[in-house]
Amino acid sequence: MILERQNVVNLKKLQSQLGGLEKRPEIDELSKMIKIFQLYQAGQKEISTKLENLDSEFQVNYDYNPIHHMESRMKDMQSLLQKAERKGYALTAESIQKNIYDIAGIRVITNYLDDIYKVEKLLTNQTDVTLLERKDYIKQPKESGYRSLHIIVKVPVFQSKGPIDVPVEIQIRTVGMDMWASLEHKLRYKTNVDSKLVDKYGDQLKGYADELEQIERGMQEIHKDLI
Repeated sequence: MILERQNVVNLKKLQSQLGGLEKRPEIDELSKMIKIFQLYQAGQKEISTKLENLDSEFQVNYDYNPIHHMESRMKDMQSLLQKAERKGYALTAESIQKNIYDIAGIRVITNYLDDIYKVEKLLTNQTDVTLLERKDYIKQPKESGYRSLHIIVKVPVFQSKGPIDVPVEIQIRTVGMDMWASLEHKLRYKTNVDSKLVDKYGDQLKGYADELEQIERGMQEIHKDLI
């Protein structure tokens, strides 16, 4: 018995969601894209399971969990096709699979700064996980003050015809970084926010990002002494 099923995209539902596109993919391409979506969903599940297992093992070995919690997301098909159109990619399953790596995503929220790199090392040391791309916005924060570690890995997903490598985007950040990023996203990407407020609070948030890093490093040192 399958106790919980993931949401599955079907062709009829997908066709009703494609308003706003300049061009619509052919029906056979949409069918292929649905299969890709299912494949990437399986890849996301593979990585989530690995992270859960590694976190549990860490708890057994060291009486401590580096992962506070995780959030998974799948880019919905309309957003995916709009991104492909915006980037100038062909609206075909092959083009999307070749050019877009953030279809499946996982956000890993850690307790402390060191845990970010600990989780990355534990995951990428797995023999069936391959690191494709790495962007460290902690050591080199964005201009806005945004901090997070972004990696893209590929993992084999076993299908009826054999294993297929699937890329999954993973963002790893602390609880504090996640709180900051959530507020910054609300400020900068909500279309109804007054531009004067964006400028005003944008500078303020950047200052808070620097303060937050100092606080988190101090808390990490206390944590190290305690354990």
